[in-house]
Amino acid sequence: MKAISAKSYGGPEVLEYTDLPDPKVSPDAVLIRVKAAGVNPVDWKVLAGYLDPMMDVHFPLIPGWDVAGVVEAVGADATEFGVGDHVMGYVRKDAVQHGTYAELVAAPVRTLAHKPAALDWLQAAGLPLAGLTAYQSIERVGTRSGETTLVHAAAGGVGSLAVQILVARGARVIGTASERNHDFLRSLGAEPVTYGDGLAERVRALAPEGIDVALDFVGGGVVEVSQELLKDRSRVVSIADGEVEAKGGHLVWVRPDTADLAALGTLADAGKLTVPVDAVLPLPQAAEALRRSQEGRARGKIVLEVS
Repeated sequence: MKAISAKSYGGPEVLEYTDLPDPKVSPDAVLIRVKAAGVNPVDWKVLAGYLDPMMDVHFPLIPGWDVAGVVEAVGADATEFGVGDHVMGYVRKDAVQHGTYAELVAAPVRTLAHKPAALDWLQAAGLPLAGLTAYQSIERVGTRSGETTLVHAAAGGVGSLAVQILVARGARVIGTASERNHDFLRSLGAEPVTYGDGLAERVRALAPEGIDVALDFVGGGVVEVSQELLKDRSRVVSIADGEVEAKGGHLVWVRPDTADLAALGTLADAGKLTVPVDAVLPLPQAAEALRRSQEGRARGKIVLEVS
């Protein structure tokens, strides 16, 4: 199969478009013919060695954890899916080596769900990691209808999905973004505010009574700003501030979860969730896709088109 791989840690320049053996399929896995692979910041962080202290990484390394494609073969005990099924998944395994930037991926069934019909292959590939991060962050603090939620980095891949999930739940959403993304946030149902100095005052102008929940998808001290505004200082979740628990909040490290992924698919098929795609590149241009991700300015998702 054709795949993107690296022989050592480094930047996007160490990636090669090459031939590698087809993956083996364990009893609890299926083989997926990949249509598209989502690109996430964690992909270049893995490549740079940032996750080495917590995860075993082996070379040659194929990056990528997000996938959408067609089941081509099933393992001996993988009864949840059949050949020809359209699936999507957050294919994070215990060790990092056989990722999704490839024509074929062997994925444990616990990492997969059926692809929602409402999403095309590119959107489905962009949903799993970002969508699960948003969904599990919201679940962690139990956001309810009528509550006011502040979403930091609301125009990004995770934030834009969190906004839609919250709106579908009946929450009021205030989202931080640069001014160029304010109309985009309004189209998703959020009330935009500009991030940076004076953020607390701008949020207070919209919600003088305070906010119920805060979701931090960017880091950089926004947990403290959020706690100035929260009615209950513990109802803040961060995926970017390693000290958030010491500050009384919650840290989320997204997990593969079939039920959560299926719930996102249900929202999509109900017309309540779509996946904004910022850029689509062919698989051989994976290095450029990672460079774009490193810039951190994408509105929505970056996706690799594979076949």
